[in-house]
Amino acid sequence: MPPSSATIPPLEDAVHLCIDMQRVFAKGGVWETPWMERVLPVVAGIAERYAERTVFTRFITPEQASDRPGRWRGYYTRWQNATRGRLAPDALERGPALPRFAPPATVIDKPAYSAFFASQLDSFLQQKSVRTVVVTGAETDICVASTVMSAVDQGLRVVIVENALCSSSDAGHEALMTMYRTRLQEQIELITGEMLPEVWAPR
Repeated sequence: MPPSSATIPPLEDAVHLCIDMQRVFAKGGVWETPWMERVLPVVAGIAERYAERTVFTRFITPEQASDRPGRWRGYYTRWQNATRGRLAPDALERGPALPRFAPPATVIDKPAYSAFFASQLDSFLQQKSVRTVVVTGAETDICVASTVMSAVDQGLRVVIVENALCSSSDAGHEALMTMYRTRLQEQIELITGEMLPEVWAPR
């Protein structure tokens, strides 16, 4: 059943947290997410409407596999082509249509799946007295999922724009959306990009 804006209280002290909509995940990228193109207009529309309240994260890979500890080293040994030593110079930049929003949007880099891990995100949100994150981006079942659960642990209100998420795995995407609907209703709310302006008035 699609979400209804009538069931979602107005958003206050919120930011649009856009996860890893980068060229490396776009068509032709090392980690191509085939339907990123489909959700990009929704993400761009939200970023345009709430540019001053938008935070773009970028997943920053190491220069080489040996620069990362533990199992990450094995991961990047497999994905050598995703290391900065081998990527095209602009591969980690935001995808088409998004760079024009920053500034005034903010860009925060991260080295791992969660946007809260070893990044400036938590301190940024605290400085801005943010209590709500409106989440879009890639991929639903990896970086978005990790960030969402970190936000829940932080006690933030989490609102997911379900038609502004994408994954390279349809099964993974659907599994996460099912979990949000059936297990975390008290902590995670779902909405569509079209309904968002009904509950979040731009400043």
